[in-house]
Amino acid sequence: MLEYFTDMTWKESIKDLIDILIVTYIIYQIILLVRGTRAVQLLKGILVLVVIWALSTWFDLYTLKWLMNQMFTFGVLAVFIIFQPELRRGLEQLGRGKLFGRSSAEDEELNKLIGEIIKALNYLSRRKIGALIVFERETGLNEYTESGIRTQAVVSSELLINIFIPNTPLHDGAVIIQNNQIAAAACYLPLSENPFISKELGTRHRAAIGVSEMADAVSIVVSEETGQISLAINGQVVRDIKEESLISKLYEELRPATSTKEKRKPFWKRGGGATNS
Repeated sequence: MLEYFTDMTWKESIKDLIDILIVTYIIYQIILLVRGTRAVQLLKGILVLVVIWALSTWFDLYTLKWLMNQMFTFGVLAVFIIFQPELRRGLEQLGRGKLFGRSSAEDEELNKLIGEIIKALNYLSRRKIGALIVFERETGLNEYTESGIRTQAVVSSELLINIFIPNTPLHDGAVIIQNNQIAAAACYLPLSENPFISKELGTRHRAAIGVSEMADAVSIVVSEETGQISLAINGQVVRDIKEESLISKLYEELRPATSTKEKRKPFWKRGGGATNS
């Protein structure tokens, strides 16, 4: 082994390093692909079988070793059958050129989340049903989720609409979304004490502004008087924001930032106007 490294040229060293980095990156992407799926548990089972096979070989347990060898003989075919959904998903992403794309899975998840939010907002806005949705970012909002009803539910437009339907148990208060899940509903938020806020804004808008002053949260309000949708960030509010602008802002604010400086930059300085009136 020592002679191998001694006789290596610098070209061979670079080639081997590139080879190792490529294999490491492929393994990392495969781990991301199966993360959060049933394949994780199956991989743990396979790891247990490998450990048993190693122990049977080490202690020369003939019968157990023979049994494990038979299992591994047919195991390759079994792996293709068991992991068929994950393999198909990986090939589809490879065909779309997204398997090795940066944060493609996160982007798809965020697009789905925003799509469900927009569908719910459009429904509530047309029917002038009041709503308040808050997105947690870096600053935790657990003190506010504890004031409401824990749900830990997948975000869907149907569920959001059902929550804010008047005279239902959860309609009065805010929905807080953490890690792309509805963490809690009917949450109470701090009201903004900013004296320059327009008197036209009601409790929901003041709560949306208030929580955005206390944390780096993103708040969306649907007015039950006008049906207008408003967006509040960093103590500032954009009233009657249009759907295209809302989608753009949500994607910009909720997407993992490429730099801390960009993430901390006030959203009204990145395009679009903000107003408190």
